[in-house]
Amino acid sequence: MVQFFVIHRIAESAWAGPYSWAGNNISDLGNAHCALQPDPEPRYICSPEHDLMNVSFVALGVLFVVGAALTGGVLWRRERTAAVARLLLAGAGVGFVLAGLAPADLDENQHALGALFIMAAGNIGLVVAGFGLAAHEPTPLRWGTSLLGVAAITAFGLFLSRHYLGLGMGGMERVAALPLLFWALAVGVRGLTRRTGRIQEALPAERLSHAG
Repeated sequence: MVQFFVIHRIAESAWAGPYSWAGNNISDLGNAHCALQPDPEPRYICSPEHDLMNVSFVALGVLFVVGAALTGGVLWRRERTAAVARLLLAGAGVGFVLAGLAPADLDENQHALGALFIMAAGNIGLVVAGFGLAAHEPTPLRWGTSLLGVAAITAFGLFLSRHYLGLGMGGMERVAALPLLFWALAVGVRGLTRRTGRIQEALPAERLSHAG
């Protein structure tokens, strides 16, 4: 997930003109050609590092799918709700891959399908994930996950209806798309922290057994 934000920064910094989080979509960074884009809001797009950005989209999608597949016995309950949540989150990963393989100015339909997978399937997956996370996960994390999904879905509806509430087109799109990434990053950091803690707890016991 970190690579996405790093490459996002690199790609936006490469623009000759100003790139705006309020006025530009995330996918503008992946457009292959320099051109005026009239829809949904008029703006000039020219992203020299579009190839790098699209590779980042694809890598992010693959990591999402792998993460959804490999965290079964660690993060999730063993029930249907968790399976649905993981499937929807994996769908978001597929969406990132589709968006990266088809920049909006080359294949708008495939790119839009990818965006739908990310902001519809992925955010619905967040809502369901709150009920599918393992019982050992903190209650604030489980409820917060679902609430984050509801907020992101609401933002997606506002984005589609062009009600940006002062955030701009790009700002509202980010409210719809980025919660999924921040959640995945937070869960990943929590998992690494717990694993490190377990290793540290196991080391003294191992030393005692060797000493005995």
